[in-house]
Amino acid sequence: MKAPLFPNMTPRRWVEYTVAILAGNAVYFLVLFPGLSPSLQHQPFKVDAGLLLDFLCCIAVYGAIRLGTAHARRWWA
Repeated sequence: MKAPLFPNMTPRRWVEYTVAILAGNAVYFLVLFPGLSPSLQHQPFKVDAGLLLDFLCCIAVYGAIRLGTAHARRWWA
């Protein structure tokens, strides 16, 4: 039997990643994007400052998810 490509990837982790990406993009495009200057607005199919800002939104949401689950585990343990 072949070893899994990502042995530490659980379904829960995939859900966390998916939620972080969707929520981070929602924050960027629905909240931040309308008020940003054109230099910070992401243009499709380009690597620009807007893409970096979008990525940072996703990272921030993922961090909030991980902190929330860690806090919940300590609270219920």
